[in-house]
Amino acid sequence: MRKPDEIQTAFSPTEALVGVSSFFLVGIGGAGMSALARMLKHRGFEVTGTDSTPSPETERLSNEGIYVRIGHSPLGLESHMALVLTDAIDLTQSPELNRATELGVPVVRRSQALSSLLKDRKVIAVTGTHGKTTTTGMIGAGLQAAGLDPLIVVGASVPQFKGPVVEGDGPWAVVEACEAYDSFHDLDPYLVVLTNLELDHVDFHGTYENLRDSVVRFVDKIPSDGWLVYCTEDRGASEVAELCSVRAIPYGLSEGWMRQSFNIMQKPVPADRALPSIEEELALPGGHNKLNAAGAVMAVMLTGADSEKAALGISKFGGAERRLQVLQKEPVTVIDDYAHHPTEIQASLYALRQRYCDQRLIVVYQPHLYSRTAPLIREFAEALSVADEVVLTDIYPAREDPIPGVSSARIAELVTVPCRYIPSRHLLSREVARIAREGDVIVGMGAGNIAEFAPALIEELDRKASGKNKKVAVVYGGDSAEREVSLLSGREIHDALKRLGHDAKLVDVSELLLKTGDLSQFVGTNRPDAAFLAVHGSRAEDGAIQGLFDLLHIPYTGSGIQCSAIAMDKARTKQVLAQSGIRVPRGQIVTSADDEIDIQVPLVVKPNAQGSTVGLTFVDDRNNLKQAIRTALQYDNTALVEEMIQGMEVSVPVLRDRALPPVEIAPLGGRYDFESKYTPGATEEIIPARLQPESIEKLKDLALKAHQSLGCQGATRTDMIVQDPEGKADPVVLEVNTLPGMTGTSLLPNSARAAGIEFDALVQWLLEDALARQSTPS
Repeated sequence: MRKPDEIQTAFSPTEALVGVSSFFLVGIGGAGMSALARMLKHRGFEVTGTDSTPSPETERLSNEGIYVRIGHSPLGLESHMALVLTDAIDLTQSPELNRATELGVPVVRRSQALSSLLKDRKVIAVTGTHGKTTTTGMIGAGLQAAGLDPLIVVGASVPQFKGPVVEGDGPWAVVEACEAYDSFHDLDPYLVVLTNLELDHVDFHGTYENLRDSVVRFVDKIPSDGWLVYCTEDRGASEVAELCSVRAIPYGLSEGWMRQSFNIMQKPVPADRALPSIEEELALPGGHNKLNAAGAVMAVMLTGADSEKAALGISKFGGAERRLQVLQKEPVTVIDDYAHHPTEIQASLYALRQRYCDQRLIVVYQPHLYSRTAPLIREFAEALSVADEVVLTDIYPAREDPIPGVSSARIAELVTVPCRYIPSRHLLSREVARIAREGDVIVGMGAGNIAEFAPALIEELDRKASGKNKKVAVVYGGDSAEREVSLLSGREIHDALKRLGHDAKLVDVSELLLKTGDLSQFVGTNRPDAAFLAVHGSRAEDGAIQGLFDLLHIPYTGSGIQCSAIAMDKARTKQVLAQSGIRVPRGQIVTSADDEIDIQVPLVVKPNAQGSTVGLTFVDDRNNLKQAIRTALQYDNTALVEEMIQGMEVSVPVLRDRALPPVEIAPLGGRYDFESKYTPGATEEIIPARLQPESIEKLKDLALKAHQSLGCQGATRTDMIVQDPEGKADPVVLEVNTLPGMTGTSLLPNSARAAGIEFDALVQWLLEDALARQSTPS
């Protein structure tokens, strides 16, 4: 934001540019600055510049031979240059300005440099709160069609102009003149087109009266033989016309106003002759564009151009980028628009309603500036409610600090049609793609970085239509004691996904987070459709990895954060299960081998937050208890000491709401430890368990109850001890595993195979379950 005192004291007079042949532009990637850079280069000046971030525009400038340094820096600024600053640059933080001050070189605004390039032209300056860009383009197109070869400077790229600037050699220059920060006062207009005027740029002008008076002062710069062309249908523009001291000519949509205007020009039109602004069908939709065209016709007529040729050029003007710009027509129409004031939003949405009258209209809007939003919250809500559905994201602050109580959420509360508030703009394209239907018209609106939305939406829609094959990151490894088990699970899952035709990639999560820290593969349109979690143990099954992918908004297999954290904590799991009426072993949490244990042997000692029997010890002799606790504490800061339940050990997998056949675990060595679990042939796994059908069903019901009690999702595996093979006594539940192993000896795939679900089909089910649970519209 440029401040009035800065304008008065921080910049050199425009005359200081006389004789300068080299320019250094700060903020060169902006629309106005990039246009200036091209104009300077076209006239033979040396041009270089900086910008804070790379963009398609900075890349285009580089390709055109203009050196651009990314990142603000004084490097390259020399004593023979002039420094040109965009109004977005904070003067207190600019290293380029500091260096320019040291060198004593001229420092000017973009508007000053532009003015110096227009001295030999008759300037048509287009100003007003709304419609400046389109009206400027229309006048330029009209003069081109009439053969006057104008210089055209628009505040946005125009596809038919192949950019924001047309380097015509004729006497006329058509320039978009912005009223923000009084930059238009640097221009010397011959003819001013005032489209409309209402409160805007509150951060600089403060009040409508200040803004109006600034426009009056600008209009009064018109020479005695020049004209003010103003929209008589707008109160603000009409008020300026009354207050200024120059010749003024009105325009509007009715033929009465147009004929009166022609009479003022002393060019009366016969009653039987059609006027050029009404004769042609416009390429751009909406009543507001008809008004823009009427103003353009009037301005072109004042230059003496052939009115019929000019009107044809105006009618065919296709618009500037981000002015109801259609980026895709089917199967979903995607439009990008710059509207950022309630009046503009309403005009654009009514225009779209007119053109796409039978289609659902969704507007995705990013408010621009806290100072603009604050006084107009109700007006924004009313304008946006013209659409069928509204999606709001956070306010684009530009250079402003947040204002307490000013938020997009307040607009959302007042919108009268269905409205979604998505604070992060980075999520807009994927969330809107989820709700999009064939035939929808979706328009992204705003003056901030919302311009990224529409192209990103098109890519998201392409992803959505890409078919059944998915891009999947198989997340394995980790830094827990079960890392090696995870590596085996991950590889087998990866191979299955490849066989199924998916684009699968192995990602070692420890290498990713602790070595490179590069999460770029998980953001943007190249991100995976899902993360297949093949991690085990602490910082893997305990909600940590799940939290990462929740933050990345990527669907993942297995349960969510809360359930994962509870299930990994064996003591907490037992509390939850006991509260649900499920039998669990008596146990005690300890943090030291010296803690008193009041449970009699035989005992089982294990880390409280580990799995896969890591650190587990069976204690038959109390003299071995302390060493068993020390072993468990090597893997966790707490250990669980619990009574050993004698009986048949079984494990029952669950897939969402379906329990699979119980697996009887019969280790050849008598006890199920890490070695017997993962050594092929060391344990006999009998599926289904050798129990009566009634007992089998009881186990399945119990596993499903444990799964649901903890709030689990996807696949789980519940380990139990059956003390009574006849099924008269309830089994005892030991623990619930939320990310069961997927190796060749793992219980889940073996049980699934017994139920008729082969390994590849199980992998496909887990993937589809994750996508179905976490990819539905919120």
